[in-house]
Amino acid sequence: MRKLLLIALAIVPVLSFAQGFQVNTEGQKQIGMGHTGTGLAQDGAAVFFNPGAVAMLSQNYLQGGISPLMFKSVFNPAGTNEQFHTADKTGTPFNFYGAWGPKGAPWKIGMAVYTPFGGLTDWGTTWPGKYSAELLNLKAIYFQPTLSVKLTDFMSIGAGFVYTHGSVDLTQAIPLANSSGQPGQAELKGTGKGYGWNAGVYFKTESGVTVGITHRSQVNTTIPNGDAIFTVPASLRSNFPQPNRFNASIPLPATNSIGFGYSPCSKWLLGLDLNVVSWHTFKALAFDYKTNTPVLQDTYSPRNYEDALSLRAGAQYKANAKLDLRFGGGFAGAAAPDGYVTPEVPDASRVYVTGGLGYKLGSGLDLDVSFEYEHLNKRTQTNIATQLSGTFISDVYIPGISLAYHW
Repeated sequence: MRKLLLIALAIVPVLSFAQGFQVNTEGQKQIGMGHTGTGLAQDGAAVFFNPGAVAMLSQNYLQGGISPLMFKSVFNPAGTNEQFHTADKTGTPFNFYGAWGPKGAPWKIGMAVYTPFGGLTDWGTTWPGKYSAELLNLKAIYFQPTLSVKLTDFMSIGAGFVYTHGSVDLTQAIPLANSSGQPGQAELKGTGKGYGWNAGVYFKTESGVTVGITHRSQVNTTIPNGDAIFTVPASLRSNFPQPNRFNASIPLPATNSIGFGYSPCSKWLLGLDLNVVSWHTFKALAFDYKTNTPVLQDTYSPRNYEDALSLRAGAQYKANAKLDLRFGGGFAGAAAPDGYVTPEVPDASRVYVTGGLGYKLGSGLDLDVSFEYEHLNKRTQTNIATQLSGTFISDVYIPGISLAYHW
């Protein structure tokens, strides 16, 4: 029983902070164009996509948006025809941007608040993987002050400091049943912080192609004194002292991007981005419990993630003086290798399509809406730690809306 319990606790998925949970909803214009933005200077979202492009913005910006995210997954246990679905839950990734500089000045300062990592997944309490995960609610909010400087008419650079506030609330079953046959339950919840940076360069070529190169650093998010809450039969409570605490540190991976923009005529704008996410830094997940017992020991669980590549492309068409139409799509590789897929958001290679439009409500006021459909390719796996075996098929639906004021 002790071995089974330690296996269950070892896979507690605070790791979800770093597993395929990169939420790409940092700007409605960019979402509509397939998430391209590294090589473009379109609006205040450049503070995130490329700090180097901010100084090239012709105007100052204040804008904010929200992209409700609906993740739907189905699990088919190996050797059966059964299907288990996640409950209907909606996450709320958001973004706020400001970019300002005196008219004619070669510099701009910016501020960004955005949510690049997160997840909300509810498998319920009766599915076969309940010892891996039942409910996860995760948020990572980044705060990024930024400075951007135009070095010449064709080149600018920029960088920003990043402070991260993270929160996680997870429940999972543990294999200790009470007199009614109901399994025990573990809940881990806490908040943490981390620090990093974001930098980029942006330049225009004589051919009219714009190019951007960016680096977003790894952010080691530390969760100190999280609450470890255990519901177990009365006869076993001495093995699970309450209150109890845990410490953990999770690396949110670095991202390197190169992007291109091109306007072949006054009505069309094209974008292309290539991104590499450095998931390889996520080797293992470790929990240090403040109070240990012979049954409740500190846990160490290998993850062995791999770097993931994504390719994005999109276009914008100016239908008239007030209306822009956008579309795009892309592909992203999986970070979790075979044997390490877990159910919080079952990681797999994915394809997606996007669309959107922008409408000028008035002088200096823009409304932008977007929609994304993302399909994670079917993945049949047996997890090494938990032996949960079966097939995951997942889809993501993300509508979005934002308002921008520029002057």
